[in-house]
Amino acid sequence: MITLQQLKSIYREAPGSRLEPFLEPINLVLQKYSLNTLERQRMFLAQIGHESGQLKYTEELASGTAYEGRKDLGNTESGDGVKYKGRGVIQITGRNNYALCSLALDLPLLEKPELLKQLPNCVESAGWFWNNCNLNSYCDKGDFYGLTRRINGGLNGIEDRVLLYKRACEAIT
Repeated sequence: MITLQQLKSIYREAPGSRLEPFLEPINLVLQKYSLNTLERQRMFLAQIGHESGQLKYTEELASGTAYEGRKDLGNTESGDGVKYKGRGVIQITGRNNYALCSLALDLPLLEKPELLKQLPNCVESAGWFWNNCNLNSYCDKGDFYGLTRRINGGLNGIEDRVLLYKRACEAIT
């Protein structure tokens, strides 16, 4: 179980009042999706910390127009890129991912994609994505760079991700 003090130690730039509402949903996701080893927890918190700006953002800052016409994301209709831009603490992106997440979480995400911005959905969607992509396997191999590539498609923000991972290693022992 992660404590508020541990979150504060990892996400030092985030105000504690911002972190507190995330504590219970994070702990529920850690339990539900077998994030039950030190490495799994550390890597999960580092990755969602980077993707969400230390839990500050639950919606991608960019407009989403870069995702227009991205068939690999299922964005086949005009406006899909903006409608299904990254949301949640791990930034679920694209019509296909929203549809799958919608089924898994029993939420009408195709009609109301903004539901992924709200607690607890923004954290639950990260757990679903983590599980759906078998990301625990990267943690179990200690493959932080492979994990980052699988989440991000590259190594975008790797310095920040590594910093948050180091903090998580110090905080979660």
